[in-house]
Amino acid sequence: MHPAFSIIIFTTLSGLGYGLAALLGLGLLDPAQMATKAAHVIALALIGGGLISSTLHLGNPQRAWRAFSQWRSSWLSREGVLAIFTFVPLTWSAWLAVFESRWEPVIGTAGTLLCAITVFSTSMIYASLKSIDSWHSPWTPASYLGFSAASGATATALFAALGGAESLWPFALGAAVLVAVAWAIKLGWREQTGRPPLSTPETATGLGHLGTVRELEPPHMTDNYLTREMGFRVGRKHARKLWLIASVVGCGVPVVLLIGLAVAAGAPGGAATLVSLAALASLMAGILVERWLFFAEARHAVMNYYRGQLS
Repeated sequence: MHPAFSIIIFTTLSGLGYGLAALLGLGLLDPAQMATKAAHVIALALIGGGLISSTLHLGNPQRAWRAFSQWRSSWLSREGVLAIFTFVPLTWSAWLAVFESRWEPVIGTAGTLLCAITVFSTSMIYASLKSIDSWHSPWTPASYLGFSAASGATATALFAALGGAESLWPFALGAAVLVAVAWAIKLGWREQTGRPPLSTPETATGLGHLGTVRELEPPHMTDNYLTREMGFRVGRKHARKLWLIASVVGCGVPVVLLIGLAVAAGAPGGAATLVSLAALASLMAGILVERWLFFAEARHAVMNYYRGQLS
């Protein structure tokens, strides 16, 4: 499918924001530190910025509010409703940290749970689509949750370094483990996408019992919305290169940096901050490439009827 840049930004930034907010809700950082106060504000900004960017690909953004009305049956509506509800405990926690320098366990835990549920709802927008084999899998929500947790943990390590945490190694080591787990889940997701597609021209037309189905004439003589949006295709050679880049930049580099930070527990505050910042930047760059591939490699079942018009 054609990768919409606004959706890539949305899922990446909001995933980071929700992951950071979820860990802040557990009270892992001292709310009296300026770095922790800034972390709360930045988490809200990332979530809000991501949600706003998600409307940029709409033909009529002013009608986005209508998406909230179908929460009984639509994961998109559920995500929107949950995002609004989640802002309540997150804003409350941010207020307590910024203005009162304290952490409230009940409010924080509620925010953490709602963050996880909201990210799950985002992933189910794609995992619920039976028309795209690679998305319709339990690996999809696991991957979204894994990357959100990994990016949030890496950001938490950064703010712990900025706040001069006495024991930085648990943050760095925990982030390294979560990054490795997130990419291991993603590898599992890619393995299951290599299976033969469930939807083929034979199953789509119901003529499989007669033999191989071949296209004689395309449904349309010219390019159209379906061929542009659903028929985007990235070359297998380029996909392999991009996956290698994403794996090295998004997994190898951050894990090495974070483990090094955990081992050098007594590193000066400035050096620890730079290393954790580099780890977060590298991780997010890798996730951006991974998210682009998530859309670019997706094969929609409707393209069974446009096999000769793939762009």
